[in-house]
Amino acid sequence: MKSLLIHESDSVRVALHDLKKGEEEAGIILKEDIKTAHKFAIKDIKKGENIYKYGYPIGHAKVDIAKGSWVHTHNVETNLSSELEYTYKPNKVEIKPLPKREVYLYKRENDTYGIRNNLLIVPLVGCVNGQAERIKERLLKEGNLKNVDDIIVLKHPFGCSQMGDDKTFTERILQKCVVHPNAGGVLILSLGCEENRMEPFLEGLSDYNKSRIKALKAQDVDDEVELGVKLGKEILSVMNLDTRTKEDLSKIRVGLKCGGSDGFSGITANPLVGLFSDYITAQGGTSVLSEVPEMFGAELTLMARAKNEEVFHKIVTLINNFKKYYENHHQVCYENPSPGNKDGGITTLEDKSLGCVQKSGHSDVVDVVFDDEFITKNGLNLLNGPGNDMVACTNLAASGCQLILFTTGRGTPFGTFVPTVKIATNSSLAKRKANWIDFNAGALIDGTSMEELKNQFIEKIIAIINGTKAKNEENGFEEISIFKDGVTL
Repeated sequence: MKSLLIHESDSVRVALHDLKKGEEEAGIILKEDIKTAHKFAIKDIKKGENIYKYGYPIGHAKVDIAKGSWVHTHNVETNLSSELEYTYKPNKVEIKPLPKREVYLYKRENDTYGIRNNLLIVPLVGCVNGQAERIKERLLKEGNLKNVDDIIVLKHPFGCSQMGDDKTFTERILQKCVVHPNAGGVLILSLGCEENRMEPFLEGLSDYNKSRIKALKAQDVDDEVELGVKLGKEILSVMNLDTRTKEDLSKIRVGLKCGGSDGFSGITANPLVGLFSDYITAQGGTSVLSEVPEMFGAELTLMARAKNEEVFHKIVTLINNFKKYYENHHQVCYENPSPGNKDGGITTLEDKSLGCVQKSGHSDVVDVVFDDEFITKNGLNLLNGPGNDMVACTNLAASGCQLILFTTGRGTPFGTFVPTVKIATNSSLAKRKANWIDFNAGALIDGTSMEELKNQFIEKIIAIINGTKAKNEENGFEEISIFKDGVTL
């Protein structure tokens, strides 16, 4: 077969390879060329009729679509609209507990666990990004990094000229980064006159270990780089005493993200990550799904998995609040997928979302985490935030995830300040961008069974948890991006 029917009730098939006009595929004579990962109709579809993929509507036909025709943006329109009312209709799948899988982690004083022992340099304002980089360069040359994995500067352009929620969000995201379990030590660097002031920032950290977290205000000293290097060496001397101890996967929190998706995302990489999500939650661990706009059109599948009615109502709030966000800025909530998504075979936001939520597997949704919160419950969580790759990964890491599983069909080199594991949806991408991609889920289309692929993937992720570097770490691609909504002074 050169195409795939995902669900028995679907009205389209997905091309696994380029198909030619006039070719017979699955008993259907194709009326047009069909590119890899794109869809074709397996029956006549009338104008206004819903088009089904994954067993759910991905939109409706704008015109009559003949059997064997290409089904895409030229003849399909979304069904999405603004806020909706929802009813709790549980539909859960039992996930049986699994024996604990051992891993080796850094135990922190606040009873969290890191998979890296990194020194973070955290500028409170973009004005001192350069000084932070100079301090890092000096420490890499002069410091003792015996048991230290990396030194990462969390560069960003904010912290000054911000008002209201934007200023608060910048402060809060950076505070959450400072106490991240992958950080064995932190040097906080401020200019001294910014809105994001050092004193209230430190107060917001509550009780912290001053031998591991040190602060420096550049305007108050003669040579901030020299003093920064001195403080950094003091922190490194403490971090060098840290060692990994044997724990289990219940201590791991993994973020789930997709970017540069294509028509294979919901067939290969996302379902594979969904199996890992179920694997880790079955061992008492945690997975976290974000990208709220890419739940639109698939939210019913998540609501049906809410652990209880309280969680269901939190999901409703999560979805409708993000739709309000669009409306407040006079934008429609369904202006998605991106041009790259469309080139890759994704037609509507429902098409994208139904593929996106495959990453969450089948576990119950145990909680919803909003902007100012950390993850507090083990199991599958939903996290507030946009679909933007950098912002979403920053949010996931700041919420407490020690690593992120990032599926992609188009490819991206980006990584945030935790290991950001890239999983290709297709073998072509995995071969072309081997310097970006950590794992090839496209092997599923090439004939590898999902069970075999799952076992290979689990071993890959366990190795990364235990210290093997992800490609973004090897490349030094470790960035953050902070969500911004309001006015700049």
